[in-house]
Amino acid sequence: MNTGRAKEILESPEIINVTYDGQAVIIQHVDEQTKMARIYTKEQPDKEKDVPVLNLIEE
Repeated sequence: MNTGRAKEILESPEIINVTYDGQAVIIQHVDEQTKMARIYTKEQPDKEKDVPVLNLIEE
């Protein structure tokens, strides 16, 4: 995924399914300069992590 699409998903009022490493995730923030996204899973919302946007997959 590219940073532009990740930001669109983040700002969308609709729920768009995104996965990272095979797990469904929610995008919390996208940093366009570093091309990193802060994500978390529904099951563990307190365990946020920063990952490369390129590794996110839109389902």
